[in-house]
Amino acid sequence: MGSSEPARRPCVVHVDSERGFSGGEVQVFLLAAGLERRGWRNVLVCRERSAAAEEARARGIEVRPASMRSDLDLPAIASIRTAIRATGADLVHLHTGRATWLGGIAACLARVPAITTRRMDHPIARGWRTRFVYERLMSHVVAISPAVAARLRGGDVPASRITVIPSAVEAGALSPGRPRDRVRAELDTTNDAEVLLTLAALVPRKGVDVLLRALRILAADDLRPVLWIAGDGAERPTLEALSESLGLAAQVRFLGRRADRPDLLGACDLVVVPSRSEGLGVAALEAMAVGRPVVASAVGGLGEAVAHGRTGLLVPPDDPGALAEALGQVLRDRALRAALGGEGPRRVAEAFAAEQMVESYVRLYGSVLEGWKRRAERA
Repeated sequence: MGSSEPARRPCVVHVDSERGFSGGEVQVFLLAAGLERRGWRNVLVCRERSAAAEEARARGIEVRPASMRSDLDLPAIASIRTAIRATGADLVHLHTGRATWLGGIAACLARVPAITTRRMDHPIARGWRTRFVYERLMSHVVAISPAVAARLRGGDVPASRITVIPSAVEAGALSPGRPRDRVRAELDTTNDAEVLLTLAALVPRKGVDVLLRALRILAADDLRPVLWIAGDGAERPTLEALSESLGLAAQVRFLGRRADRPDLLGACDLVVVPSRSEGLGVAALEAMAVGRPVVASAVGGLGEAVAHGRTGLLVPPDDPGALAEALGQVLRDRALRAALGGEGPRRVAEAFAAEQMVESYVRLYGSVLEGWKRRAERA
């Protein structure tokens, strides 16, 4: 009897230039897991000693290193191009701004189609570079929210090249592994304390300083919840000093980067997302998925993800007073807290389930590859 070789799996090379690990990287690995289940081979090009490289190796995903130190890093372009060719990639998926520039050039040189996912809601400058990236280097661009899509259109990116695919969460992966009381004990928090949780990189746009100032306002009104800050970043020393100066040291726990997000979510009472800008806000989605109410800034995709009055409360950004008022409302009203938390899982299942996101990307990949094939046939 003859034997046939197994069918070749389609291959996607993901490129991520970040050293740290935040919501964007969570989405990269969520997508990779879904693609793997659908028969795709995933390869990650990233910095050698990055958190993403560590996570990929732990998950058994092939890692190809590239320095990506700046937008002028020519050796990184060569490394990415080599990875694309060596892996026989069918498609290149770029996940950060720098990755889009360097990886887009590399994919062009390797003659492989590339798409990028835009996760930030910052304005996009009109000009030659935007046209070059989004009209020449990219076959398509994904916006993670309508707000991000609007930013792209504002930078003159053609609407025909933009698809909205929201970030997502896998609710089943968010079940806590440890009991609530054990988590609280480890974090020096009593069982009867009201606990706020923020899951964020410690950078200015995340607005953790605004949250600390809001806590000071609550303290003046005799409300003293405990705050867990899970995340790390360059702003941490400044935030620790601010916490001390505001007299909040007894209430605030700086936890650093944590791998036990489900345990923290299960042990808290309320999730706060005080961002100054946000493409969508994975932390808000995770909170809603596990039935925790959210108080968040009405910026970018957060204003679309959190249903005001249904799954949480939205407040103006950079406004400690408004944030304190909303937090106080939810902390004082247990019935409101229960109602907001109860609606969260339904909201996520409706619009932000992981399987929906992965399926949308698979369809987009197919469309891009088919278009690339047709253009090659006409050439």
